[in-house]
Amino acid sequence: MQVRFWGTRGSLPKPGPNTLRYGGNTSCVEVGTADGTLVIIDCGSGLHGLGQALVLQDNPIRKGYILISHTHWDHIQGIPFFAPFFDPDAEWDIYAPKGIGQSLHDTLAGQMQYAYFPVTLDQMAATIRFHELIEGSFQIGNVVVRTAYLNHPALTLGFRLETDGASFVYASDHEPFSRELASGKGKIKGQDRKHCDFLAGADLVIHDGQFLSDEYENKIGWGHSTVEYAAAVCRSAGVGRLVLTHHDPLRTDQAIDQILACARADNRLLGAALDISAAVEGKTIDLKARDRPPTKKSIEEPTSITDQLALVNPLILMAVKDSKAAATIRDAANSDNMTVLEAGSIGEAVNQASAPEPSLIVLENGQASADKVAISELSKRAKAAFGDDIPVLVVTDEDAGRVPLADDHWDWLVKPFSSAYARTRLRAAILRSAFRWERALTSTDEQKRLGALHALGVLDTQPEERFDRITRLAASLFDAPMALVSLVDRERQWFKSAQGVEIAETSRETSFCAHAVSSQELLVVPDTFQDARFSDNPLVTESPRIRFYAGYPIFASGHCVGTLCVMDNRPRQFDARSMELLRDLASLVETELQASHSAS
Repeated sequence: MQVRFWGTRGSLPKPGPNTLRYGGNTSCVEVGTADGTLVIIDCGSGLHGLGQALVLQDNPIRKGYILISHTHWDHIQGIPFFAPFFDPDAEWDIYAPKGIGQSLHDTLAGQMQYAYFPVTLDQMAATIRFHELIEGSFQIGNVVVRTAYLNHPALTLGFRLETDGASFVYASDHEPFSRELASGKGKIKGQDRKHCDFLAGADLVIHDGQFLSDEYENKIGWGHSTVEYAAAVCRSAGVGRLVLTHHDPLRTDQAIDQILACARADNRLLGAALDISAAVEGKTIDLKARDRPPTKKSIEEPTSITDQLALVNPLILMAVKDSKAAATIRDAANSDNMTVLEAGSIGEAVNQASAPEPSLIVLENGQASADKVAISELSKRAKAAFGDDIPVLVVTDEDAGRVPLADDHWDWLVKPFSSAYARTRLRAAILRSAFRWERALTSTDEQKRLGALHALGVLDTQPEERFDRITRLAASLFDAPMALVSLVDRERQWFKSAQGVEIAETSRETSFCAHAVSSQELLVVPDTFQDARFSDNPLVTESPRIRFYAGYPIFASGHCVGTLCVMDNRPRQFDARSMELLRDLASLVETELQASHSAS
């Protein structure tokens, strides 16, 4: 294979005098093979230059394949400017991860609506075919392409290309699964080990290296690797050559030089044979097979994952006896056009696990030992049929849900849950993406706590000026658009007073205040987008779009019953003085609640 870089920058094109050597265009890589197969990986702004080069050739290439790792803008923004798409004699096949709810065609067409671009995707003259991918393998020309999910906020695939005995992996926009590994130190296990297996023995790996380990603490959740992590996993995987890509837009040529020098020095100290370099726009790598035995992955027969399997709606195999929980899961699945195949029991699910192939299995955790045996049997059967990474959700009550499941691809779905929560949970499991909506656990003295709350006699009462005065003061003192006196009931949080919020209550599972009640301590969330407990919460992703939260617990009869909280639509910090003021205002709320209790 011959690999050429047309775009090496991440997030934003950055042309200028400080990026001349490594390049300022966003991600785009051209791959050519001995038999003339042309593969393009990612379609950032570098795609424009590649397109111009293709049409200016003496014998223009009119057939090619495009692999898109994900549809964030810096990886697709070159598509409207790709000249070969305007050639009526050209044929192109575009491959990208299969999402839920919107087709690949519609996603790519979105940036070419009339408000953004004068030509629509459908007006391009070339024949363009769209293919949606899941994890697996397929073949284009003489190239076997293997796919694996990466850890990124958007559904993202890494690509492994194998042909003529050579192997090459493209893994852009990938974050360490273990935060500790961002430093490049520590044991590689779990999902990070699976990532190593995908890279195993590759002659060349082009890997995301946007950050350094000392920058990562403020970038957690952004979906990118550190240089140290990329080097560590490539060393562990026995990779021949690592090329760092997706350079940060603020990274100058001189800064990249320094990063490379440090990475190479670390490599020498470890005595590693890994060759480390950085992606350079315009540079070509002639890739030949190393003198090594083939890896297991390189000798497996490819199995098609395009068109036939990937274009069908996700199928969920469910064995849940609890009628309410089952109905909620069905409703959640239907809202995303997922198909639910129901089994009457876990044993019946075992018999159905291999045909048709499910995208997800949902079981109920029964109390009988037979059910536990059946769960174990289903795990073995699923792994035998589909590999080790079939996702499984186990419906259970809260006490069982406190215990982590040993299998990386198994997790709890704790009752009770709403359709919105189940939908988010199902999507995360099927797409192998991080699930960033954590519900607060109930307290160990929940019944006594609820008794103290109900004894106040304030739930569902009319607004009162004595409470509204406090929330107005809180909103003014902290310059916050929203302030609440929130009381956390069994399955809801109800607002005795609300500034900037029109609703009177929300479900407990979406409640930020429930987390403060559970801990009985001040809860401050500077930026919900960066907090794994809240970034997928509907109160964050939808109205009122909370980005900042600070809540101080309120006590009655020795039990935490709610909070006084302030919220904002922008991230912000909360200093010690602000914490003291919020505590003082929460004390005023407690005084008024005690007055209500005494009066009753």
